[in-house]
Amino acid sequence: MNWYEDEVRQLQQRVANAPLQSTVFYGSSSIRLWSTLAQDFPGTPTVNIGFGGSTLAACSWFFDDLLLPRKPKSVVFYAGDNDLGDQRNPEEVYLFFCTVVEKMQHRLPGIPLYFISIKPSLARWDLIERIRYTNSLIAQKISETPDFTYVDTHSAMLGTDNRPRKELFESDGLHLSPAGYRLWTEILKKQKGIF
Repeated sequence: MNWYEDEVRQLQQRVANAPLQSTVFYGSSSIRLWSTLAQDFPGTPTVNIGFGGSTLAACSWFFDDLLLPRKPKSVVFYAGDNDLGDQRNPEEVYLFFCTVVEKMQHRLPGIPLYFISIKPSLARWDLIERIRYTNSLIAQKISETPDFTYVDTHSAMLGTDNRPRKELFESDGLHLSPAGYRLWTEILKKQKGIF
């Protein structure tokens, strides 16, 4: 986890004075690059503690450093994409998610967590079956976990040809475009208790 250390320390400094009891967005670069949170969710205090290239394993590792001090009202969480991109198998990614569940239950009991499903991207279309299986494992775990919600953005990101909608991605085929963030915003606003 050493290669995340510098970014995590900078992130800690950047959010040190952010309001507590906010809706905290946590996870990988899909969260880190969400620069329009304040405009997308007006009237709701939000804090972005995403860090680039992070894996679900890294999010679990830095839980106490990044998430716990924020004393969140609720947590919006996206990770797993990079774990699969690093050739981790779905079962491993699921186990990393389970460690986050355990930490939430013991350190932030009763705080709702909303897990955004791992996205079907153009760049990682070759991993789509692993992505779907990982999502299914995580969704099952969430269905058994009070205060947790599985947010299915995956289905809405596919077009009529059952392939990722190009307009939702930047030119790299991996990161979300403004249209992609608008879609995620629209879906998150329908979730109960998130804000």
